[in-house]
Amino acid sequence: MARPMSLKPFYAVLGGIAVVGAGWLAYSGRRSSGAAQLEPVPAEAVAAADAFPGHVLGSDSAPIEVVEYADFQCPACAQFAILTMHDVKERLIQTGRVRWRFRDFPLEIHDKSQLAHHSAACAGEQTQFWAMHDQLYYNQSRWYGERPAAAGRMFRDFARTIGLDVGAYDSCMESSRYRARIAASAQQGISQGVASTPTFIIDGRRVAGSMAYDPLHHMIDSLIALKQR
Repeated sequence: MARPMSLKPFYAVLGGIAVVGAGWLAYSGRRSSGAAQLEPVPAEAVAAADAFPGHVLGSDSAPIEVVEYADFQCPACAQFAILTMHDVKERLIQTGRVRWRFRDFPLEIHDKSQLAHHSAACAGEQTQFWAMHDQLYYNQSRWYGERPAAAGRMFRDFARTIGLDVGAYDSCMESSRYRARIAASAQQGISQGVASTPTFIIDGRRVAGSMAYDPLHHMIDSLIALKQR
């Protein structure tokens, strides 16, 4: 009887996320997960996903890990990056409460998603994945409706803006050497039950749909409290 009672605050927070998420999706004007979902992730799927470390922020000793599966051409993902991620970095990651792991999940419906993910991977070669992550999301409205060639030129401008060696970036983009890794990341997501973006795996629990900072940090607080009991 004690366990259900101890989980009650956590599920109350989850209910709040469902309400907030519905409003968030209405704001975006794009269809995504209609309500937040919480489901356990199979252990074998977690082990397979760990084969690719993703792009990580935060300490290995953080009590909670959040894995974000996202698509750079997804409007709801951009809203999360623009409206929520700054607070996540400042108040959860930098304070040692959360380790954040970004995994590629380009959707087939987006014609420039693969290109954008490869651009970020190439920036990662020069330790600037997160800088390119921000450029792609903060400028998504500029390139979303462009043809792939025009979007690619914009991505190259972003590379210059964040101080990359553009020649090395160009060589990386021409090689397409991260295509298989990006595809593997998406397959790992599918094996964990990911079907839409963004989807978060929060301490082994799947939450589908974007969210604002407050319900996210309340969920983190509840999970940390559970670990301390």
